[in-house]
Amino acid sequence: MLWTYYRAQVAALSRDRSPDDPDLLAARRNLATERLADEIRRSGEKFPPLLPEQRSRLVAMLTGSAS
Repeated sequence: MLWTYYRAQVAALSRDRSPDDPDLLAARRNLATERLADEIRRSGEKFPPLLPEQRSRLVAMLTGSAS
């Protein structure tokens, strides 16, 4: 659970940084990314393997190229 590291980093940076501080924004972005990655990993363990077409569809959704 790498996201717990970023949660702590966000908490620490939030104490004395403005909400638009680049380091704080990066830490929040990293936290969101790692939480999503953790959720994807946990979901993947619950379901059968994806077909290539299904995997491609999900990749397209995550990269913003899905229509």
